[in-house]
Amino acid sequence: MSNLKSVAILGGGAWGTALATLVEANGHSVSVWSRQSSQTLAAVIEGADIILSAISMRGVRAVAEQVKSLPVSPETIFVTATKGLDPETTCTPSQIWQTIFPHHAVVVLSGPNLSKEIQRSLPAATVVASSITTAAELVQVVFSSHRFRVYTNPDPLGVELGGTLKNVMAIAAGVCDGLQLGTNAKAALVTRGLTEMVRIGVHWGAKMETFYGLSGLGDLLATCNSPLSRNYQVGYQMAGGKTLAEILTYLEGTAEGINTTQVLVQRAKQQYISMPITEQVYRLLQSEVTPQKALYELMLREIKPEFSTPDRE
Repeated sequence: MSNLKSVAILGGGAWGTALATLVEANGHSVSVWSRQSSQTLAAVIEGADIILSAISMRGVRAVAEQVKSLPVSPETIFVTATKGLDPETTCTPSQIWQTIFPHHAVVVLSGPNLSKEIQRSLPAATVVASSITTAAELVQVVFSSHRFRVYTNPDPLGVELGGTLKNVMAIAAGVCDGLQLGTNAKAALVTRGLTEMVRIGVHWGAKMETFYGLSGLGDLLATCNSPLSRNYQVGYQMAGGKTLAEILTYLEGTAEGINTTQVLVQRAKQQYISMPITEQVYRLLQSEVTPQKALYELMLREIKPEFSTPDRE
């Protein structure tokens, strides 16, 4: 059996294109589909060993249902590289794919992977996670190269949530830099942001240690420190006085953190989970507070130990 695989990538944006470049450089056959494609979805996924979804969150369920109506081999592995949460069900992208394809292996790909840097052939690392080890290992081989190091992980939920939840913190980090609050404030924000990610992630069912890996802390550091991050740009420009509507008019691609913040606040309230940074980001996006007011309220929260028991969070 040939080691070369046929890979279908759904989503022709910057992320999908970057992933296609990595696979193609390894000698695999790659087809890319988007809504603007001349090729049909059926033609792109025909005979694919791997179907990778890099579409925005709002399109995941509809595209997955479209794929379901087409012939797919029982051996085909689905890979999801989308970072977001379904606003209606709070499901992650992999949970949507797994529900629609219950008998297929589903792998999550996530890490500190700014697509523009990957397109420039700069070195990066990522994580592929699945409950089916052999599926993760196959995807690892397909994507690994001298410039893209791929690790496996048995905690797909944690890997997926790390990449999703950090987008909220990236908005906050953009605000922090936009207000020129300094390195001390930024370090405090990112550290406490990671605490929030761990808190809700573990409650969700993910493993704590996953959040200290590439898909959690790694991705958090990348997106909270780079103007290339769309979520960072949202916060940075709001700190500069622009409205969310003005920012989104000129933003390239989707800032998934905006939708994620709303879903996260909803879930946190239902489960009585303290998410102070997320709450202030939500209020900022809803125009309920100014960036300065959000900061003020975070700084004046009740003082407490750094590491608290759950009832004192």
